[in-house]
Amino acid sequence: MLNRTQGIVLLFFILVWVALLTIVALSPDIFDKTLRQFPFADGRTVQLAFIGTLSIFLIVISIGVGRRWRWIFWLILIAFAAGVLRLPISVLELTGTIALQGPAWYVALQGAIGIVQFVIALAMLRGYRRSGTWGAF
Repeated sequence: MLNRTQGIVLLFFILVWVALLTIVALSPDIFDKTLRQFPFADGRTVQLAFIGTLSIFLIVISIGVGRRWRWIFWLILIAFAAGVLRLPISVLELTGTIALQGPAWYVALQGAIGIVQFVIALAMLRGYRRSGTWGAF
């Protein structure tokens, strides 16, 4: 059985994956701009390879969450805690202090994802303090 901590991490991964597919379907130009750095392949091939690789990565990480791998816990905790850095970067981009890395709605979405990641990291830390790695918060 999954506890709340595992469930919320897996739910986050699912929602981010669905958001990625939605963005690629509705606004592929966002990823085309970034993925044009690979001149040896057309944009669609690189896009599919990116989605496939990310999907495999999320599956492996999700297996680790389900099996309560300790090293995955720490990896996710550190990565999610660092997500708080997305917020000031998004604010700087939206205020024009630094150049936008995409449309304003995409930059705002990145900031919101950073906040959610940080909140999940805090919940994971609370669960850890209560009952160790993958402890329920």
